[in-house]
Amino acid sequence: MANRQDFTDFGGRYEEYHQMQDGMGSETTEEVEPSKQRVIYINAPQPVKYCYNKISTAKYSLLSFLPKFLFEQFRKYANIFFLFISLLQQIPRVSPTGRYTTAVPLLFILAVSAVKEIIEDFKRHRQDDAVNNREVQVLRDGTWQRLLWTQVVVGDLVKVVSGQFFPADLVLLSSSEPQAMCYVETSNLDGETNLKIRQGIPQTAKLLRHEDLLDLDGVVECELPNKHLYDFVGNIRPSGRFIVSLMLSIVLFLYSAIPLGPDQLLLRGAMLRNTKWIFGIVIYTGPESKLMLNSSTAPLKRSNVEKVTNTQILILFVILIVMSLISTIANETWTNWHVDRDWYLAYQELPPSNFGYNFLTFIILYNNLIPISLQVSLEVVKFIQAIFINWDLDMYCAESDTPAMARTSNLNEELGQIKYIFSDKTGTLTRNVMEFRKCSVAGITYGNNEESEQTFNDPTILDNLQNHVTAPVLREFLTLLSVCHTVVPEREYLQEGSDTGHVVYQASSPDEAALVKGARSLGFEFATRTPKAVTIKVNGKSEEYEVLNVLEFTSTRKRMSVVVRTPDNKIKVYCKGADTVIYERLDEKQLYRDITLQHLEEFATLGLRTLCIATADVAEDFYEDWKHTYYKASTSIQNREKKLEEAAELIERNLKLLGATAIEDKLQEVSILSHQ
Repeated sequence: MANRQDFTDFGGRYEEYHQMQDGMGSETTEEVEPSKQRVIYINAPQPVKYCYNKISTAKYSLLSFLPKFLFEQFRKYANIFFLFISLLQQIPRVSPTGRYTTAVPLLFILAVSAVKEIIEDFKRHRQDDAVNNREVQVLRDGTWQRLLWTQVVVGDLVKVVSGQFFPADLVLLSSSEPQAMCYVETSNLDGETNLKIRQGIPQTAKLLRHEDLLDLDGVVECELPNKHLYDFVGNIRPSGRFIVSLMLSIVLFLYSAIPLGPDQLLLRGAMLRNTKWIFGIVIYTGPESKLMLNSSTAPLKRSNVEKVTNTQILILFVILIVMSLISTIANETWTNWHVDRDWYLAYQELPPSNFGYNFLTFIILYNNLIPISLQVSLEVVKFIQAIFINWDLDMYCAESDTPAMARTSNLNEELGQIKYIFSDKTGTLTRNVMEFRKCSVAGITYGNNEESEQTFNDPTILDNLQNHVTAPVLREFLTLLSVCHTVVPEREYLQEGSDTGHVVYQASSPDEAALVKGARSLGFEFATRTPKAVTIKVNGKSEEYEVLNVLEFTSTRKRMSVVVRTPDNKIKVYCKGADTVIYERLDEKQLYRDITLQHLEEFATLGLRTLCIATADVAEDFYEDWKHTYYKASTSIQNREKKLEEAAELIERNLKLLGATAIEDKLQEVSILSHQ
């Protein structure tokens, strides 16, 4: 690692950090037991040795193959039965057939199954090797070095360029985009192909050169590894002064905590897109990354055909026992009847026999009732089926040049047994392309009634905005739509080097982008975003709103709020969310409560996605007290989400209802095939 100190000096820093925790923990963040958090030292050796960044998704290893394979094979009742028959045939004077009549076919069956498993698992090992041997740039000894993924360790500073996968779970420090933004594709993690926005904290956004990274000093605190893909809590505590540009430097108080959340987390398995490069610090590696914690070991699965086969073999085995028992009893009865009468059969000269030996003899004699070729036939058929699946042109994606890949053939027959497919709506049954259609403001509905209209089109709202009694509410409503969001504007130029272009809104949620575009079409254009403020243009006139806090949307909160300081120096809360949670937090005296609820029902009847829009004024002294509570919650390692919700509840109250929005998400075009 670049700029490393020797361990003697590092030990002093280690003690200094923990003394600081004891002395400052009660004022800034909660005290957390070391066993419940991970502390990573930036540009310094780690006192704890973490796991290697090597992963394995294979089913077997060299040592585990034989026991796992035999366990899987002898879960099949047929193999247990033939093993039983093979052992019986080794008993002298019991088997009417050869000693190896069943053993050799059984060994052949096991050999065929073993070859199939080895071939399939070998492919998994090759894929793992290809991933583990990818290269990434790591800052070591003051320079960028290209290292294999397996050589990456916790605490490394890495550089990932566009089109590359992240080698481990990283905390985003800075990027080539403004405000340390980057775009990631998480299709390997959650199946979603739309790009998601990640953004580093403003305090590290200016680390644009490796010299700046070398000057970075401090610690990163984060939760222990877990499998929650969309949750992350941590803090970064830079210490001292580090240069962030030639013209600017930031002085941070010693070990002041800066909260980190899911927006700063880059997961292994995700790909960097539409961003030239990013700098990040490794926090989880190998088996401790969230991707691998969600990838359980390949289980020993049973298909329905195998279960039915086992049941049928069990029934046949019972029939075999009954037949053998009847034959043994009949043999004893006939022998006792004829042993003395038919002297010419020479029973006296034969070796003595008993009921048990005769019973085992009949079991061996009738063992062909259960076909030994059944298992090998099934294994060979499954293996060939997997080859045909890989060759199937109907399952080939030409756009991405991706053929079907059957990684295991154990469950091929399950594909023909599917009766129901459970799917989410957005992006699957619908196009995931949102359009702002209607809205209700101050008890008046606006919007287009024709489905052919592609955008919001209602001149009435513009007229009312100029000279109507509800004009102030309309203005507040449109201001909220253009300010309360996490959308990032990006200018796309018509030609490289040209000064002309248009603004494109990049949003992690298409709903937010639709609302911002809708406000723009009505004269309230979201123009620029900085880490501390947003600028909107109202009919060509710029207005800057200082963003004091962002209370993000979660599935539990079902709402999103921003605390802003308006151009006239007032503090306001802008909130949008589901009607159930907004109505619970409204002030008692509301002019448009009932009529807006009626409009929401009308919008829902049309199949539109609805949100309630509300605002509240915040007193200056109340905000000064509240922001300290919010800071403590935002820097908490344990139960951060719950504490943030509790802090948000304190300020998201006595809301004033402005109205509601309705967004359309059209269904996918489906072709219906009819058979005559």
